[in-house]
Amino acid sequence: MSTSFTVVLGIVAILLPLLIARLVWKRFDQYFGRNDEAYMGTLEYFLKKLGLTILVAFIFLWIGMSLVFSSGGA
Repeated sequence: MSTSFTVVLGIVAILLPLLIARLVWKRFDQYFGRNDEAYMGTLEYFLKKLGLTILVAFIFLWIGMSLVFSSGGA
């Protein structure tokens, strides 16, 4: 695989988790908000939302980097 192709895939593998994490952050309220504004304003809710967003972003970053650099020696 050429170097420029690896660089482009690396950039995509870095940016894609950011876009996915943004979607998770925006849709979290729909799935786990319970339609309760008082609950959605608590620290517990914010930390759950932040934790899930970071976890999803890290998982997709891990998968992307693994795919980009798995065939680096070939």
